Amino acid sequence: MKALVLAGGSGTRLRPITHTSSKQLVPVANKPILFYGLEAIAEAGITEVGIIVGGTAAEIEAAVGDGSAFGLDITYIQQGDPLGLAHAVLIARPFLGDDDFVMYLGDNFVLDGITDVVDEFRKDRCDAQILLTRVPDPTAFGVAVIDDSGNVVDLEEKPQHPRSDLAVAGVYLFTPHIHDAVRAITPSPRGELEITDALRWLIEQRLAVRSTVITGYWKDTGNVNDMLEVNRTLLERLETRIDGYVDEASEIIGRVHIEAGTVVRNSRIVGPAIIGAGSVITDSYIGPSTSVAENCRITHSEIEFSIVLRDSSFDRIRRVEASLIGRNVQVTLAPRLPAAHRFVIGDHGRVQIPS
Repeated sequence: MKALVLAGGSGTRLRPITHTSSKQLVPVANKPILFYGLEAIAEAGITEVGIIVGGTAAEIEAAVGDGSAFGLDITYIQQGDPLGLAHAVLIARPFLGDDDFVMYLGDNFVLDGITDVVDEFRKDRCDAQILLTRVPDPTAFGVAVIDDSGNVVDLEEKPQHPRSDLAVAGVYLFTPHIHDAVRAITPSPRGELEITDALRWLIEQRLAVRSTVITGYWKDTGNVNDMLEVNRTLLERLETRIDGYVDEASEIIGRVHIEAGTVVRNSRIVGPAIIGAGSVITDSYIGPSTSVAENCRITHSEIEFSIVLRDSSFDRIRRVEASLIGRNVQVTLAPRLPAAHRFVIGDHGRVQIPS
């Protein structure tokens, strides 16, 4: 069995972060979201992995390499334009051959991995199997309708009036029948080859498409709020570990991981939280559900429920919360006078200013 990981999307909902970085490499709990998927695939006993890449191919290849760090053998597959999930299957046929495979969206997060569903598929081997999860607003997802036995009887892509609350969770298991399906369908009104259309084609051909409803934690990390929630969930599993230097004037409360080379002076850190290697925290407060990446500088500042990427700094900032801060960002106080705001903000940025 092989795996096909999709990492070619542009990440428009995470702009401006994704103007300069792949969305699949944005870290949660100081590890790129893509790595969690690759680890889950390895844990399921799959070693041959194809990664679909696009405009950020060089960055992803630099981060993942040949896959040996994960116990995987990686093949990179270039997708010129993101023309849909079924299109990714279409162009990956030379790599996939006639093997069964799991398709995993690189920006999805399944907390308990995919080992159980892969084992189930290997044992029963239906023609296709999809993971589903119940969501409060199915209109943003592919939505499945299933019968009492878990068979998928219909699918809709981002329906205005969903017939169920079961969203397709971004993990699919296929036999080679899917290759006939992706060749048989035509582009949707948005110009993409939809995997829901391919699955519907399988159903129309009376092939068995089964489902597994996830009872654990799943997130599509396509926007900032979901990214922060995944970060919170992962940090709650942290074990306290202090590998860096913490002076006697500092206070560490709860599950806090301070990596080697980090220095904490006269500060209070309340977990769950992680501070990356080489960072310096001085006269500051780091609150729960916060990830600070490597080589950051935080001085006389307060940060809570946030993700701070590497090489960024905060100086005399009273309170930051529910924020995603990019790489090499500098946040400082503006002069009190004149009373004016000065910005450098990327496309699609969001700024809130007190009146």
